[in-house]
Amino acid sequence: MAKKLCGTKYPVSICFIVVNEFCERFSYYGMKAVLTLYFLTYLHWDKDLSTAVYHAFSSLCYFTPILGALIADSWLGKYKTIIYLSIVYVIGHVVKSVGAIPTVGSSDVHIALSMVGLILIAFGTGGIKPCVAAFGGDQFDEEHGRERQKFFSIFYMSINAGSLLSTVITPILRSDVQCFGGDCYALAFGVPAALMIVSLVVFTVGSGMYKMSPPQGNILLEVCNCIGFAIKNRWKRSKFDSQKKHWLDWAEEKYSKRLIQEIKMVLHVLVLYIPLPMFWALFDQQGSRWTLQSTRMNMAFGHYFTIEPDQMQMLNALLILLFVPIFDFIIYPLIGLCKFNVTPLRKMAVGMIFAALAFGAATLVEIDVVKSVVDPAPAGKCLLQVFNLAEGDVSLMIPGSHLFKEPIPNLQDPAQYETLPASGEDVQFQVTFNGKTSECNHTFLQREAYSLILYSDAAGIQCNVVSDYIKKHYNGKPLLRFLNTLSEEINTTVGEVSFHLLSDYSVSPNETVNRGEYPAVSCSSTSGKCSELNLGLLDFGASYTFILMEASGQIVAHRMEDVKANSVHIAWQIPQYVLLTIGEVMFSITGLEFSYSQAPANMKSVLQAGWLLTVAFGNVIVLIVAEGATLEQWKEFLLFAGLLLGVCIIFSVMANFYTYVDSDQLDKTHMEDDDDEDHVKKKSNDVKLNKRGKSTRF
Repeated sequence: MAKKLCGTKYPVSICFIVVNEFCERFSYYGMKAVLTLYFLTYLHWDKDLSTAVYHAFSSLCYFTPILGALIADSWLGKYKTIIYLSIVYVIGHVVKSVGAIPTVGSSDVHIALSMVGLILIAFGTGGIKPCVAAFGGDQFDEEHGRERQKFFSIFYMSINAGSLLSTVITPILRSDVQCFGGDCYALAFGVPAALMIVSLVVFTVGSGMYKMSPPQGNILLEVCNCIGFAIKNRWKRSKFDSQKKHWLDWAEEKYSKRLIQEIKMVLHVLVLYIPLPMFWALFDQQGSRWTLQSTRMNMAFGHYFTIEPDQMQMLNALLILLFVPIFDFIIYPLIGLCKFNVTPLRKMAVGMIFAALAFGAATLVEIDVVKSVVDPAPAGKCLLQVFNLAEGDVSLMIPGSHLFKEPIPNLQDPAQYETLPASGEDVQFQVTFNGKTSECNHTFLQREAYSLILYSDAAGIQCNVVSDYIKKHYNGKPLLRFLNTLSEEINTTVGEVSFHLLSDYSVSPNETVNRGEYPAVSCSSTSGKCSELNLGLLDFGASYTFILMEASGQIVAHRMEDVKANSVHIAWQIPQYVLLTIGEVMFSITGLEFSYSQAPANMKSVLQAGWLLTVAFGNVIVLIVAEGATLEQWKEFLLFAGLLLGVCIIFSVMANFYTYVDSDQLDKTHMEDDDDEDHVKKKSNDVKLNKRGKSTRF
């Protein structure tokens, strides 16, 4: 007899299952929260490839539950399946964490370890997904159905609690803890790995208290076999028998009428699932496209508090915990009082509309976000900005270009990028200063960005061309570099980043620093004229060039903003998260309840598998669009919103023709079918006995 929690009817074993689920969800969502930025900043993939791999991984996580269900129901049972696949899960996390250590092999090794780790994690998390909740339900006796329902509520809360905490904590581990000279992805993946180990240990500790059911045979496999037999039988015999009302009736020779009838019920629901992947195609972009959008936004709340771009994903889990009781106890009852007939399918259609509105809001935000982005030059062109450090105006003439018609003032601020031809060959341009003309040569490559530094010395005007980095950094941090005009070397440290500046108009590499005010940055020089520099506010997404020069006997930093700071605050993402979460509450939760109520008792796992497959195919849609569409981001958001609205119309038409099945009617049908089956079995046994009697007369 199972032990009970003190004063309750709950088995003690559910404590281990709930803690196991909390730790597993923490490990999964924590790893996934930083995954897109890991692809971008550590593996140095572009945003489209990063998005595609992210959704390929998500898709695999929702294809593998079918494999886990087959193993559990047909071979190992739920307990052993959870144990063995959790071990695979842990190994995947460890491999993924090792791949995030820069000192372990080359970049190819990091990619290989990362992909192997993700595949193992997908098999682990997907494989145990259909087993853990069902295993928890198995711990209750049939007479404790009320307690079982409360357990599932607690179980669902543990999932969201793990998701919420992990999406807050792991981005902090990634960005605030520096290791190996940069963001600490090894730690950000290592902590979820440790939580998965804790999950496995906790689940194993409770093994002596679990109520375990042996494998009962996989109904999903039986359903597939029945459908396959019906199709095969009809293909062979359709010319000779046209009296079947339904194509599944061709399986009656081998399978019971009850099974065939139940499959028909399930197929009616599965047909409604066909449009559903489009919702998940939008929903799962929170961790990819929406995270990329947040990296180009202002993430500061006041002077002292900022959030990381990958932390915004926690808003969904937080809003779910808030919205579920609001909808259950306020909104739905109020709608009922107004006597509106809001069916489950209508709720799901409205949920789709809210998700489409969320992407409409994301489109408006994206249009404003890109205003602070420097567009790369088109093919055959490059970008050029000019820093005039001479003590007067300078005229510049570039062959094949009509730019810079007016003289360029000294330290023109802001400097602006101009587009000019880039042939990949030496370009000879003329610079005129104080009536003297000098010639400079440089090779400009297409789609690159450059700064032309003009300065004067005893010999006249001099030119120096350096390459620029115009992309906003994917972690949202500001970029800066120094241009040293002095004849002495200078050392300075900005935050935790040190710069060693050579003399005579040398330019340091671009480095990322933390966003913040830098009114007194320490510096040192051989002359002692450099003690501290006032850099001011280094804001999110901006790229700065600080020109070090002497003024009034001191070395000062003249600030040039190459790329504008992020002007749109990240709070503008809140409406799209609110709309999407409302859509999730109305679509996802209602869809699960609808699937449960419309399925026969022994077919609920089949519909669960079908539901998970809609999530998998939704991620496949994003993968295809990310790699194939090559649209501007705001146009891609608008495309997804339009596609979902179109799918919503199709789904609404399909739902209008759907006839709901009452649960009492299902139970009555099952009882009648059971009686019919017993009658058929009795008749069949009588025939067998008669045949046996005729063949074995004594």
